[in-house]
Amino acid sequence: FIEGTIIASLSIIFVKILGALYVIPFYNIIDEQGGALYSYAYTIYNLFLNISTAGIPIALSMVVSEFCTKEMYEAKERTYSLARKIVLVLSVISFLTTFIFSKQIALFITSGNTGLNTIDDISLAIKAISACLLITPILGTIRGYLQGHKFIAPSSSSQIIEQVIRIIVVILGSYLAIKVYKSSISIGVGIALTGAFIGALTAYIYLKVKIKNSKEVFITSTKKDNISNKEIIKKIITYCIPIVLISIISNLYETIDLKLIIKGLNIINIDPKEVEVIASVITTWSPKICVVITSVSMGLITSLIPHIIGSYVKKDMRDVNHKFNQAIGTMLYATIPMTLAIIFLSSDVYYLFYGQSNYGPTVLKYIAIVNLVASLVTIMNTVLQGMSKFKLIYISTIIGLAINTLLDIPLILLFNNIGIHPYVATMVASIIGYSISFIIVAIILNRKYHFSYKNSYRYIKKLIIPTIVMTLFLIISNYIKLEQNLLNTFLRLIIFGGGAMFIYLLLTHINKSTDEIFGSNIIDVLKRKLKKTS
Repeated sequence: FIEGTIIASLSIIFVKILGALYVIPFYNIIDEQGGALYSYAYTIYNLFLNISTAGIPIALSMVVSEFCTKEMYEAKERTYSLARKIVLVLSVISFLTTFIFSKQIALFITSGNTGLNTIDDISLAIKAISACLLITPILGTIRGYLQGHKFIAPSSSSQIIEQVIRIIVVILGSYLAIKVYKSSISIGVGIALTGAFIGALTAYIYLKVKIKNSKEVFITSTKKDNISNKEIIKKIITYCIPIVLISIISNLYETIDLKLIIKGLNIINIDPKEVEVIASVITTWSPKICVVITSVSMGLITSLIPHIIGSYVKKDMRDVNHKFNQAIGTMLYATIPMTLAIIFLSSDVYYLFYGQSNYGPTVLKYIAIVNLVASLVTIMNTVLQGMSKFKLIYISTIIGLAINTLLDIPLILLFNNIGIHPYVATMVASIIGYSISFIIVAIILNRKYHFSYKNSYRYIKKLIIPTIVMTLFLIISNYIKLEQNLLNTFLRLIIFGGGAMFIYLLLTHINKSTDEIFGSNIIDVLKRKLKKTS
């Protein structure tokens, strides 16, 4: 489980770091106007991507893992075939919806209050990215199939291929359109958005070839299993419903926040142009820097699902509980230092990526915390999915979203009156919403299903001293000022960010936190695994 987690996490972190770094030249090409436009398009795309996949890639991973555990190999292949057909239909519907109704969607998210971009500009961007809905969901289905077999490496490699191709198209396409051919910002952004389609198509071809060349690994028996297609579809849907709900609610956090930020800041008479910039910083540009935090939870999910399913099918609740604690320990070990470094070095980090900003550094601090708390909720929900405790997922996620929605505008008005940056309110509301979801589930798992958190508490206690020492080092670093330019900023991040990480890793090694969470032989095992993979 930990081996798969680390391999998946490292691949995802690499992909996400690429995704974060490319925005430095890209943002310089498209500027704030293009940045806001890009933000609008991706917020809508992510929502419809979750609708078009309908949670099927993860559900497929869970069903394939279950059937493999039960040695139902023919049913497993039928499940894959049925899942692909369902996703294809949903993908076409989502594509047609976003393409045909792009203008209406643009009007909805802006409430008619546009700043740097017109409704037609936003509509064009949504149309440009809508083509991705025809290929990305199908690519996700193939990855779910592989992950259900616990084959993490091919899926991880395809993500790297997808990201590299996408970045090439984004930067080259936008540069040629805007800087060479002097096209409008909206045209340049539209061309850049097609990079997601080309990247996904390349990764799809790679995985299809990979599976075709290894058919004997996947198809080990053609003996028909005693389960009908109707039962398989029912099983997929049963797994899908909570996954869809979680995914849509996650995107609704972003979409509702985007709408309510614009509405709330307009209520207190902030300039519409400034509102559009603030909204894009909160929903797109700061989260892109924080992807290293969410990458760890994504890696954990990739590895966690088939293992939780396997243990739960065997009724081994002790192992389910153990995997949960191990997942929480792994995530906290990796994400606490990342979060602290981003918080204390937010001015340097944001400046390195996007240059000077009135809002970026402050927003970045809070977004880092939002991502940390959201990642904990994601891990918790993944375990619940593996245990088929869907009702608990519905209750906790809906309550969290409702609280976030109800708090957004009241907190904006409150913060404005007491002298706190009003745009911070949206992120505070999200932190509260996610935290309440997590607490609800943790209490019920303990009381109703007798989950013990002793191992998690032990891991956290081990991390306290390294975290405190790292924090003190970062606080001291803030008193050492240099003239803000790219070279000095880069040096500060290398010296103070790298120094803080070194201190944390050294102290966790000395107090044997790494051995306790990952196992003392994990490095040797990983070396052997990577050698076999290569």
